[in-house]
Amino acid sequence: MVHWATTKHLNSKKKDMALTKKSELRDVKGIGQDQKQRIVDFLQGAVYCWCKNRKNEWFSMRDLMGGDNYYWQGTPLLPLYKKHENKGKDWESSVKDAGKDSGWLLKKVINDDKRTFETKKEELIRKYRWIGNEQ
Repeated sequence: MVHWATTKHLNSKKKDMALTKKSELRDVKGIGQDQKQRIVDFLQGAVYCWCKNRKNEWFSMRDLMGGDNYYWQGTPLLPLYKKHENKGKDWESSVKDAGKDSGWLLKKVINDDKRTFETKKEELIRKYRWIGNEQ
């Protein structure tokens, strides 16, 4: 069952969410709209790959773009890191804050997806799982 939720940070209208729980969305600021769209498209591809290859498994931004994939050079995600680095933050803070921004963009991708996802907060991060009940 899909719930209605207001996504006040992205728009003021109510919309049908792909998440099974009401959830807040935040807009990521400090990067260009074209950069943001490239990131969203990139993450959408990552979500599709995960859902195809790892059905019924929970995932987070860490799973998709962390660990061995944390080095974002050559990906659309790099402007998120650069945004924080350009504010004078050290490497560790820039990585941490870019990770938070990327998590909000992943949540937007999940929210806008035509499929339905469960969500939970675990280990201080948001996780998702495709339910797979679409017809």
